[in-house]
Amino acid sequence: MIETPVNLTRNILLGMLLGFIIGASFYYLEFIPKSVEEFFAIYLFSLGGSIFINLLKMLIIPLVFFSLVSGISSLTSMKSLGNITLKTVGLYLSTTAFAVSLSLIVGSIFQPGAGYSSEVAPPEKLPEGQGVYETVLGIFPSNIIEAMAQNQMLAVVFFSILFGIALNKTNHLTNNFSSAFERLNIVFMQLVIIVISYAPIGVFCLIGKFVISDGLDIFQEAFKYVILLIIVLLIHVFLTYSILLKMFTKLNVITFYKKMKEVAIFAFSTSSSAATIPVTLKTVQNDLGVNKNVSSFVIPVGATINMDGTAIMQGMATVFIAQMSGIDLTLIQYVQVVILAVVTSIGTAAVPSAGTITLVIILQQFGLPLEAIGIILAVDRILDMIRTSVNVTGDAAVACIVANSENLLDKSTFNK
Repeated sequence: MIETPVNLTRNILLGMLLGFIIGASFYYLEFIPKSVEEFFAIYLFSLGGSIFINLLKMLIIPLVFFSLVSGISSLTSMKSLGNITLKTVGLYLSTTAFAVSLSLIVGSIFQPGAGYSSEVAPPEKLPEGQGVYETVLGIFPSNIIEAMAQNQMLAVVFFSILFGIALNKTNHLTNNFSSAFERLNIVFMQLVIIVISYAPIGVFCLIGKFVISDGLDIFQEAFKYVILLIIVLLIHVFLTYSILLKMFTKLNVITFYKKMKEVAIFAFSTSSSAATIPVTLKTVQNDLGVNKNVSSFVIPVGATINMDGTAIMQGMATVFIAQMSGIDLTLIQYVQVVILAVVTSIGTAAVPSAGTITLVIILQQFGLPLEAIGIILAVDRILDMIRTSVNVTGDAAVACIVANSENLLDKSTFNK
């Protein structure tokens, strides 16, 4: 078995703490020369963080391709793949619907936007959204090489599934060629270990970059919104997923969260579900005992359509902006927010702050001021880090549930 670097989680936490301390020192201590601050910000934090993110992104497409192909090509029954697909998509959409509903309820009760007096500042630039039509069409690539180069995850997943099915059906004609993909998958998992062994340095740079540029002042304007959003995120990640795991798997939830620490820290540092895929796959397979036939499908798909944390933000932000604008949303409109959040989550890119794209769609639907996104964006960077941790935890929870239902969960590995 491929071994994880010793004390990796502890070292990542130390890197995070050190990055926060040094970044805050440069941001708040005025006697530090500007030239020194710029050197740390650009040539240490920004460069180091970007290199680490690029290394992670470098692994995503080949890892997803080889893990999916090797998993599907070794299936003894194609019916199993259909069951895994239905259960995965059903669970992801259900948890997203519950997440945004929970956010809307809490926002309506505690009213984060009530009495808001600050002027709404327009953002410098709004991201362009992707419609349902484009999202569905994008699943079927006209050029798979181009799709891989552009990190179009759903297209890569679709092609990998087709390739895996074809390989499965022709194994007897190709002298068991699928075994080559299994060996390549092992090689790429080892490459993941090599890259994440430098995670403490990467996390140090990423956290330092964030703090040295933004500090903590951005939380003052929308304090109640920030606090309520964090509370709902924590409720969802620790309560909702615990209930689902207990209900469908009977697994020890404490063990689950302990083993997910490293993944959550990675997700927090990178703010990208896609960049965290290599670490999530490694943890789900090696530590949680999920068979690769399940994990190789559930995790990449989850990075694209499982946006529980993003849905929570969208619900709370919609309520916040409506309240600060003096607009009362009806029950029917709340239901529409839930539906929109679930549908648009499928087209949300698994990259930092991509949830803002779908928030624009929701605000436009109800005639809410788009200028208010300036406030949301001001506090979104740190919240996005937390949301991403929620998303990847949900991916792992669904992987455990689906694997258990298919008798593809090694509970002895999980309980180690």
